[in-house]
Amino acid sequence: MDVRRFIRTKINGMRARLSRLSRIDNAFVGLRPQDMPYAPSAAHFRAANARLEAVEQAARRRFAQLEAESNNSAPKRMLIDLALVERELDRARRLFGMFYEVFAQRGTNFGPALAAHDSIAEDCYVAVREAAPRIFDGPLLKPVCYMEHGYSPATMRRGVQLSRLLGEGNPFPLIRIPWDRDQPWQSVFLHEVAHNLHADLGIWQENREAVLRRVMGHARSPFLATVYGRWHKEIFADFAAVLLGGPAAAWGMADFLAQPQPRTMTYRPGGAHPTAYLRVYLLAELLRRMNFSSDATRLLRVWQGLYRPADGHRIPQPLMRTAPRLIPEVVDEIVYQTRRNLAQRALFDVIPFRADDEVAIREGARRLTEGRNVELPSRHLVSAAHYALEAGRIAPKELARRVTQILNRRVSNGTGATARVAA
Repeated sequence: MDVRRFIRTKINGMRARLSRLSRIDNAFVGLRPQDMPYAPSAAHFRAANARLEAVEQAARRRFAQLEAESNNSAPKRMLIDLALVERELDRARRLFGMFYEVFAQRGTNFGPALAAHDSIAEDCYVAVREAAPRIFDGPLLKPVCYMEHGYSPATMRRGVQLSRLLGEGNPFPLIRIPWDRDQPWQSVFLHEVAHNLHADLGIWQENREAVLRRVMGHARSPFLATVYGRWHKEIFADFAAVLLGGPAAAWGMADFLAQPQPRTMTYRPGGAHPTAYLRVYLLAELLRRMNFSSDATRLLRVWQGLYRPADGHRIPQPLMRTAPRLIPEVVDEIVYQTRRNLAQRALFDVIPFRADDEVAIREGARRLTEGRNVELPSRHLVSAAHYALEAGRIAPKELARRVTQILNRRVSNGTGATARVAA
């Protein structure tokens, strides 16, 4: 009897926990009326609550089965059944915690910067929809940004099963911004949005197979094909970032990648990221193909002034020796070859960037430094801010304030971010 009383008490305690993590809303996470312009949309809250409700229902089904069999089950069996319920509660706890942390940040001093980055991410999707109408199958919940520790931004794609959530799927893209990288001229942010575009466009596997075939066909080397195949996601995101932001995005990525020579010129076996030294050569080649040869030349001169292979490196000789020949092939394959899932168009067709765009961005940079209004797409405003920072005629803090203010004015009706990127 003592054993069964003990188990019954444990069951009662678990019953009290079943509904603790079932719903989240603005008031629950502490958002005040003045925070609402920076809050995630009502649709994002609904998506979060739908996922929480599904997990809660799974926990309740387990718990109902446990109670129905409690009088006839052996105590050891009941402990196993309790652990199964606990597993679902753990899933709900992790999911709830993630949503709470992400949404509650909109009520802090980081709220305006996060909403500004939401606007940039949304505009990247708008750019694709405008160039390729109906490319997505209906509306999509746009990415939501949040602050977290870590050296670089990162993303969790739509629908991906997250280990931190015990395999639970992510209902909308989340983009992590390190605490000190909330300035709106960070080109690496466009790289993270591009990862989500890569997945949502449905060309992840198609792109990888094409890169494998191209490299293998030209180099006849399984090693090189494997390496570039493993790097394809990061290369795609770099290239898409440049198509979204133009030459400034390439310069911004080089800024991010510039580290001491041992780091930049060391190959990491099994790594998903291209060796940084070669990565900038890939960016420069794309600029050349986009008819920004002057930027490509200047970028390589800077890079070659910083890094000299003759001074020593830890990059396999096959990668170094074949780079001049393979890099143009990789650029052509990823950016300019058509894909079935893009309706027989190339990446450059669905994310076009023209000389006129660069002219407008340069003008936008001048207007930013002068404190004048800037009418640029949000993704191009990132590049204009990069050039304004480079010019050195405006304090970085003031530049960040101006750009964030411009982006926040684009939030719909001052009542919260636009829920979906329109079809």
